[in-house]
Amino acid sequence: MATKRNIFFWVPNFITILGLFSGSLAIFFAIDGHLTLAGIFILLAALFDFLDGLAARLLHAYSELGKQLDSLADIISFGFAPAAILFTLYEFALFGINQPIQDIEGNWTDWLLLMSAFLIPVFSALRLAKFNISEDQDNNFIGLPVPANAILWASLALMLGLPEHTEILKLLYTAKNFLIIVVITSFLLISWIPMFSFKFNTLSWKLNWYRYLFIFISIILLILLNVYAIPVLFLIYILLNMVFYILKVNL
Repeated sequence: MATKRNIFFWVPNFITILGLFSGSLAIFFAIDGHLTLAGIFILLAALFDFLDGLAARLLHAYSELGKQLDSLADIISFGFAPAAILFTLYEFALFGINQPIQDIEGNWTDWLLLMSAFLIPVFSALRLAKFNISEDQDNNFIGLPVPANAILWASLALMLGLPEHTEILKLLYTAKNFLIIVVITSFLLISWIPMFSFKFNTLSWKLNWYRYLFIFISIILLILLNVYAIPVLFLIYILLNMVFYILKVNL
């Protein structure tokens, strides 16, 4: 019986490790300029992040080790991996090519922009530290969850690899726009704005209507827009939570 409990204990931890592995691969692909693969592996890491929590709840396999391992994996997969994507996006926007860091010949403003990519792991680490010591985030979040932020940057990487709407992407994919996005999302990571999670303690419509609504909108937009739907859904998620916060809707 003890052996069985030990196996159950390691199931969510093993899934967490798979997520860590996916996030690590995303970093290497992003650094090499393979942004589509980097985006795919961040999405895969996000899937594993969802599954490890689900496994822990189903198997009642919670542990302090699992909690710490999950945070360490998150800072890699959802902190450093999206930062590597943003760094490469900056390179394409500023210089038109991806190159080794020692070969970059930019002025001081170029380097300031490049270094702003590291706001993502810094503020993600602060967000995770707040989450670990908070007792008010069992069913909902305080501030933007780091996987959601990483998925946004993953979607920007994926869209760059798609042939559609290239003219629009040229207008959107500028260093100035990337800086605006990273500053806003960094603030949201450590903000005190309540944001709903997708943990269902019950299937009740009354208690979960906003989750069902968002899932329905997500399915429709993903069917219509493919990967282009992800940043739109990110914006909808932020706006919904801000409206709920202003109107004092009880989540």
